[in-house]
Formats: sequence, C-alpha cells, structure tokens
Amino acid sequence: MARLGKDPQNAATQIEDAKAAVEPSRPWLFRTYAGHSTAAASNALYRSNLAKGQTGLSIAFDLPTQTGYDSDHVLARGEVGKVGVPVSHLGDMVTLLDGIPLDRMNTSMTINATAPWLLALYVAAAERQGIARTALSGTTQNDIIKEYLSRGTYIFPPQASMRLTTDVVAFTYGQVPRWNPTNVCSYHLQEAGATPAQELAFALSTAIAVLDSLRDSGQVPPEDFPKVVGRISFFVNAGLRFVTELCKMRAFSELWDGICRERYGVEEEKYRRFRYGVQVNSLGLTEQQPENNVYRILLEMLAVTLSKNARARAVQLPAWNEALGLPRPWDQQWSLRMQQVLAYETDLLEYGDLFDGSPVVEAKVAELIAEAREEMDRIEEMGGAIAAVENAYMKERLVESNAKRLAAIESGEQVVVGVNAYQETEASPLSSGEAAILTVDPAEEGGQIERLNAWRRERDTKAVTESLKALEIALRDGENVMEPSIACAHAGVTTGEWGDCLRRVFGEYRAPTGVGRASGRLGRGGRTAIEDVRGSVEKLSNRLGRRLKMLVGKPGLDGHSNGAEQIAVRARDCGFEVVYEGIRLTPIQIATAALEEGVHVVGLSILSGSHLPLVTAVLESLRERGLGDVPVVVGGIIPPEDAVALTNAGVAAVFTPKNFNLTEIMGKVVEIVDAHSLEAA
Repeated sequence: MARLGKDPQNAATQIEDAKAAVEPSRPWLFRTYAGHSTAAASNALYRSNLAKGQTGLSIAFDLPTQTGYDSDHVLARGEVGKVGVPVSHLGDMVTLLDGIPLDRMNTSMTINATAPWLLALYVAAAERQGIARTALSGTTQNDIIKEYLSRGTYIFPPQASMRLTTDVVAFTYGQVPRWNPTNVCSYHLQEAGATPAQELAFALSTAIAVLDSLRDSGQVPPEDFPKVVGRISFFVNAGLRFVTELCKMRAFSELWDGICRERYGVEEEKYRRFRYGVQVNSLGLTEQQPENNVYRILLEMLAVTLSKNARARAVQLPAWNEALGLPRPWDQQWSLRMQQVLAYETDLLEYGDLFDGSPVVEAKVAELIAEAREEMDRIEEMGGAIAAVENAYMKERLVESNAKRLAAIESGEQVVVGVNAYQETEASPLSSGEAAILTVDPAEEGGQIERLNAWRRERDTKAVTESLKALEIALRDGENVMEPSIACAHAGVTTGEWGDCLRRVFGEYRAPTGVGRASGRLGRGGRTAIEDVRGSVEKLSNRLGRRLKMLVGKPGLDGHSNGAEQIAVRARDCGFEVVYEGIRLTPIQIATAALEEGVHVVGLSILSGSHLPLVTAVLESLRERGLGDVPVVVGGIIPPEDAVALTNAGVAAVFTPKNFNLTEIMGKVVEIVDAHSLEAA
C-alpha cells in the first residue's frame, strides 16, 4: 500500500480501501486444555465449556495413560487423574465423549508415546456412535522426539517410536483424511529452555524426520505425498517477548514453505501452509502476585493473533492460577472469555496483515531464519533429529539454554515482575482460601481402579487375548499398528495391556539427561554467590570425611524434568557430588539408590500434583532401609497446606516456584545437611 500522506481525507480513503479489499477472517478455534479426575467428570467439564462458547476440545490425559500404564500399576500410584483424565479402555473413552457429536467436533488430543492407542480408542468410540472415520476431524500431538527432550512421556527407543508416528500419519491419510496426524510440538521445547532459534530448528528438524520416515516407509504413494505434507501441523509456544514471538511465527511460515518446496517438491501453496495451534507459555506464570498472569497471558496471545499471515488456527490459554495448582472451571472460563473478547469485540479480524512491509519485523525474521538454518544444518550433519536425540546434542543445548535463562532471572538481568522486582504487594483475594484451586479427591484413584477391574471381569477374555496376539504379530511383521490397535480397542484391551505388548516388541528406553556437560554460566554476582556456597560445601565435606553427595530424584510418572535438571547442574556447580538418574522412578528405586550411593541428602522434584503420596512413599522406603536420618527436600507446585503436611511427615524443606534462586536453595540444602549431621552425631 502506498505511504499515507499528510492529507487526512486521503489517508482515511486509503484505509477504507484496504479494509474493503480484505475478506474478514474467521476466528481461530477456541480451546481450553482440560481433563481431570475421571472420564465422567471431564465429560461434564467439556460439555460446560462447549456451552460457554468453546469451539474445539483439547483433551489432557493423565500420566499413566500417557505412558501406557493402567491405573493400578505401581508407577501410577498417586498419578491417576492428576494432570488429566484417565482413559484405561474403550469404556472410559465412550464416557469421556458421551453426548459430544464427534462428526461435528474438532478434537485435539495431547498424546505422544501412546498416540496410536488413544486414536484407536477415539475411532472405536466414534464407530460406537455410528460415525464414519472419514467424518472425524482433530489432531493427535504424536510428536515423540520432543518427549525425549522436554516432556518425558516417551516409552520406546527413538526408532521404534518414529515408526509408530509414521504409522499414524499413513493410517489417517487413507482412513481419516480430515485428521492432523502429528502436531509437531515446540511448546515444551521453549519451556525446557529453547531459544527462539532453537525452537524453530528443533521443531522443523523433527518435522523433517517424520516426513522422511513416512516417505521411506512406502506407505504413501509418491503422487499423494504432498497431501500428507499438507496434514502436518504444529503446536507452538508464545512467550512474553511478543515482538520476537510474532517474528518467530513469521519465520516458521517462511522456513516451512521452503522445506516443503525444496525438500519435498510440494507445488500447491495450500499444502505448504504453516498450520499451527498454540498454548501460551505456562512456564512464565508466577506463583508470586498470580493476578499479573492475566496480563501475561493476554500479551502472549497477541503474539500469535496480531499477524494475519502467521495467525494461529487454534489457541488454548492457560489459567491465571496454574502456578498454584489445578485451575477451576471459572478460571478456565476467564481464559476463554479473553479469546472471545479479542475475536468478537475488537476489529482485529477485519484487516489484513498489520506487519507486512515493516523493516523492523523483516529484519528480525531474517535474523531468526539465519540462526535456525545454521542449527538445522548442524542437526542434519549429525544424521537428523533422531541422531541428535540419541547423542544427547539437543538435550544438552536445552539444559544449557535453560540454565542461562534461570541465571538471568537470578541476577535481575531478566526482570520478572513480582518475582525479582516490584515484590511489595497486597494480598490477592483471588488466590486465598481452600477453594482457590481445584483439587482432585484422592478417593477418585480407588474408584478408577474399581471400574478398571470391573471392565476386566466383564469383557470377553478370549477376544482380548486374540486381539493382542494379532497386534504383536503385526508389530513383528512390520505392519501398520493402527488397524490391529482399533481391533484391540473394540475387544476391550486396556491401555496397560496395549503398552505391555509394545514393550515386549520394542523394549523401553531411558533418554540422556543432558546435565553431564551443562553449566549455569552465571554473571559476576551469581559467581560470587556460588563461590560462597562452594566454600560451605568444602567445609562440610571436610567435616564429613567425604564429598557432600546429593541424590536428585523424580518419583512417579512426572516427566517435567526441567527443575530437576537445573537443580542437578547448580548443585554440581556448587561443589556437590550429584546423583541424577532421570525420570520415572519408583519410591523404592529412589530409596535403594540413596542407600547404594551413600548420599547425604535426597531432593525430590514433583510437578504433577502427586507430591503427598509419592513423597511419603519415599520417606517410608528410606526408613525401611535404615536411612530415616537422611534429610529429604522437595520441590514442585505445592500448595501451602500440602507443604505443612509434608513437613509434618518428615520433609526437611519444601521449595515452590517462588524459590527461583537456585544458589540460595543450594545454600539452604547445605545448612540442612549440616544440622542433620550434627544431630546424628
């Protein structure tokens, strides 16, 4: 458009002409990420949210479901229904979707390692409703690579997992053509510390790995491959630096267009579109002054909606109080209303792209593209994303980037209002009282197990056995996993039985932790603080007769390892000897490792809300091994009343997101060990 002159009438005419030339945009899909307790309770929540104007479902599954275990498995203890809904079999899925017309619903399922199974249950539930597969629309996240790097719900080795992802893509291409079979997810990469360039590079390298695997599998005819490319979607994160985030989304679009054209020869523009949904950054939400999170969420949403040519197709917003615990329905409604106000009360959707031709935006986009291409070339030289997982390259880069981010917050270089600046505050009336967050009744776990046992008793055992045998044969013969999985769903197979079948064929995997060569790299003030703690560590180590040793443990199924990794890195930088064996350990395994390693302190990190049962189980296991005098400290999203309960149970200290200074935490840990050792003496 020509530059506007000084003539107001001429300027107004140009604006009206530009506006008239643009077809008003339809709003994006409005979603809230939801699911908890039971299938019945989650169904009621979904129907309520849809009645309030939500236009798509976004299903959160609990950790046992995500990692292929039934609700009564030993690793599921305390985790059932905590971070999502438990779906152990077709009956649960039917209950979850009761009264929701699946042929008119766009459903997003955040599921990865067990994506083939949950999609199989979804298809089977639709068939129970009499709905054809071709009528279904939605998305399975189905991005396993980022699970090895950030979220931690992987099960199988990378190559086997990529085969499962490929099978889902190939199946939906032929059977569920309106489905987005993989939602390449950079969201958790940013939460694990990725810079914008790393987020671009790692996500696009993952997409390349998926498409290369599909192309090489021979499951899709070459002439139809562009259509499959057109079904690949992305799920991204948007942080508070919303100019950078806006430019990142434009960079994503340009880079993806080039990959589709140059690597895969996709000529049709519609198949090269960068289609993405977004949840804005939950990591940036603060426990301190949580009411400020409302503004953070709004600003982050603008980054993915203001630029029409890089606008999200679906947006789900966290609730303002997610740093405190599980949001209530009212909290989710507030986030939904934020989207609706922007879409329906403003004039945003009436105009074309506001940033085309901006030299500032174009320069930043070019900078991000150059950095991302350099990183992608490095990954390509290694052999691609799978190789960069197996050799720990991407994981180590994320741990390093996250360490730098936390160090910047500690030093004050990166300001976080209410955390390291402007800390004086009035008490918030929104976050006080027992009803400030939603809590899951512990009895729900027992009820879920009872229903699971009833399901097992009432099903046709022979049909289950035969369908599982057919599934295993298909897996060993290299056949697509989806049809035998759907048959298993109809036969009554449980999530754990499906997972165990695949474990027998593929085995299990423990990903590199990435902490081995990472360093906090603090500024001068941070280095001085570390030196002070290191001096205390040396003094105590000399008195104890050996190096102060800390075990960092992740009990249960919580795969959010960022906090544990950073504690391990900072403890090592402070002079501790550190034992960190990664995620998904039972309380018995943690206690046994504490005994075998002869540690002086155990640090537990739990972000799934399962801290009470898991921590008490670790304490019991330590006492059984004669380690009752070893102090235990705990970190996580822990409400004040739960912190009191943990302290009463014997925990030496509880740290929550408000304790952002890791070096200070290390200093307190040294003091705790010192005091306990004197008491023991």
